[in-house]
Parts: sequence; C-alpha cells; structure tokens
Amino acid sequence: MTKRAEAKYKIDRRMGQNIWGRPKSPVNKREYGPGQHGQRRKGKLSDFGTQLRAKQKLKGYYANISERQFYAIYVEATRMKGDSGENLIGLLERRLDTVVYRAKFVSTMFAARQFINHGHVKVNGKRVNISSYKVKPGDVIEVKDASKQLAIVLEANQLGERDVPDFIEADHNKQTATFVRIPQLADVPFAVQMEPHLIVEFYSR
Repeated sequence: MTKRAEAKYKIDRRMGQNIWGRPKSPVNKREYGPGQHGQRRKGKLSDFGTQLRAKQKLKGYYANISERQFYAIYVEATRMKGDSGENLIGLLERRLDTVVYRAKFVSTMFAARQFINHGHVKVNGKRVNISSYKVKPGDVIEVKDASKQLAIVLEANQLGERDVPDFIEADHNKQTATFVRIPQLADVPFAVQMEPHLIVEFYSR
C-alpha cells in the first residue's frame, strides 16, 4: 500500500468517518480508531475536542493540508467580508488541487496534489505546478495534451461514486473544466457533515 493510501485510511479511521465517501474506506467495516486502544476512544468530547476534531476533519479532507497553510487560509477567510466559515470553504474550494479533484481528472485529493506537482495541469493555457494555486471564476483548467490518455485520468473520469458539482463545468472528452463560481458550504458535496463555524471558534479562542 502506498504512503498516500495509508495516510488517507488513517485519517478516516482516526475520525471514525468515511470523509471522502469512498467504497474502500476501512470505516465501512470498523468505525473505531487505529491501534490497539482504538475501541476505547469513544468518550464524550469537550467543546475544545469537538472544535479540534472539526478542524482535523476538514484539514484531512483537503489532502491533509499542513497546519501552517490551513491557518493562513483561515486568516484570509476572516479578513474577507461575510461569514468566515463560508469564506474558509470558498477558499479551500478555489485551490487548484481541489478543482482538479472535483472535475474528476483524478480519483483522490492526494492524487490531485501529485498530479499538479508533476506538471500535468494547465490553467488558462499555462502550466501550473503549485497545488495551492488559487483559481478564479471563469478560469479554465485542463489536463495537458500529453497526459490526457493516462490511465489515472481515464479511470477517474468513469468514477461512479461522485459527480462533478454544478460550480464546475467539466468536459471529459477534452479533459477541461471551467470554474464557474465560488461555492458556498451547502454547494460542496462533502460525504460527511463539515462544521467550519467550529473551526472559526477553535482559532478565535
């Protein structure tokens, strides 16, 4: 098993939830955490623990973003007009790796990051290899010509476990996607409930 798969499955088991809704998640078989003491960790969480869990879950969902990166996104969200929790989700959904995943060019968030880092993606005709690149409404994201027939791309296009959300228009014949608009929390197809307001509370302590 690859390190990426191991990390993905560990996050699911630590959270006790199948956060990406994948059919192979180990949580589908056992809902307790990893390790020999995993089954004993079912105590009631404090407010701090609930907020921390919400943060870990959202960070984990977006391919386990580093704490430094995640906090920087939170700070940016609080400086914007409107609800900070909604802004946080909007900024995370504008990341290039998230858009590549949502457009079903690859099968996982982790694969999206690697796919971009290896130079397979263009934005508005220019190659971009930074997974945290911030996409704007109207931007066109495409798989570069030499990579369009890669097995990882063709297999992801056919995935039946999730659909492309309506804030992205994807054309899998051309392997292109247009980022139509910045989504709100209710628009994002999370497999489990995400609670960005708890993350705002966590950092506001």
